[in-house]
Amino acid sequence: MTAITQEISSYLSHTVRVIDSVHGLCSEIEAAKDMWISALSNGGRVFFCGNGGSAADAQHLAAELMGRFLINREPMAAVSLTVDTSALTAIGNDYGYDKVFSRQLRGLARPGDVLVGLSTSGNSANVVGALEAARGMGVKTIGLTGRGGGRMASLSDVLIAVDHDRTNHIQEAHIVIGHMICAFVEAKLCSAKP
Repeated sequence: MTAITQEISSYLSHTVRVIDSVHGLCSEIEAAKDMWISALSNGGRVFFCGNGGSAADAQHLAAELMGRFLINREPMAAVSLTVDTSALTAIGNDYGYDKVFSRQLRGLARPGDVLVGLSTSGNSANVVGALEAARGMGVKTIGLTGRGGGRMASLSDVLIAVDHDRTNHIQEAHIVIGHMICAFVEAKLCSAKP
């Protein structure tokens, strides 16, 4: 076995164990799914935010709702707070980077909406700030984090904390969890169209 083959086998084995640990988060995933369905079926929106790879995951999940996931359907109202570079840079410059998501959320969200914050540590200041802002606005909060949940644990109505401390594996689990919720939501709210 070559070194690269060994590395691939080791990585995949570790990833499978992390993804398999998602079984222990069934009640949290169910609660998150119910929040998304409630918001979307009542004219609300699902907002997402995160940094780095978690920003990419925030955009990815918002796109699954706005576009399509597994079936052809009408778009679902989803917004990633990570994509407007003019807003991000203006807010970061004028108010500080820790305000880039909370200020956007305060301008866009309404009671009954949902905010999904992604942070592998659970301590990203701008994601924590967005969750704090959401709480004061009547916006439901879901935290996708790593082991323990960090500062986000006490700010999340639903905390989905992947039991790991390595960023890449936490993010891999986050996208699996996000895809499952998208599938559940789509199946509940939509029917396939030709």
